[in-house]
Amino acid sequence: MANKRLLKKQIKMACGDLAAESITAMHLIPGVNREKLNEAVIKTAGLQSHALENSNVSFDKAPRDFANMAAYRKARRKYFAAAYHSLRENFNTQVDAIIKEMNEALPKKA
Repeated sequence: MANKRLLKKQIKMACGDLAAESITAMHLIPGVNREKLNEAVIKTAGLQSHALENSNVSFDKAPRDFANMAAYRKARRKYFAAAYHSLRENFNTQVDAIIKEMNEALPKKA
């Protein structure tokens, strides 16, 4: 990810799209389970706020804790890469669960 601002924008867009799909399905598809879709929208809002909170990470060490600046930069890059990977995996897992819940709310074809 290029920077934290772009990461937050992408989180907001993904969650907004999920909520929009749920609301659109609620109003356009006859026989849909509205309660499940309402729950999906609420979970999406919670996912967004949780992901935005977790995107604010900071490296807890200072350059003086390392032998040189190269070691500091390497450790810092590794820390942020691990934090981003963890955030991405958690976000994708929760998005998959919400999508599964949205699909279950749709009426079954006869």
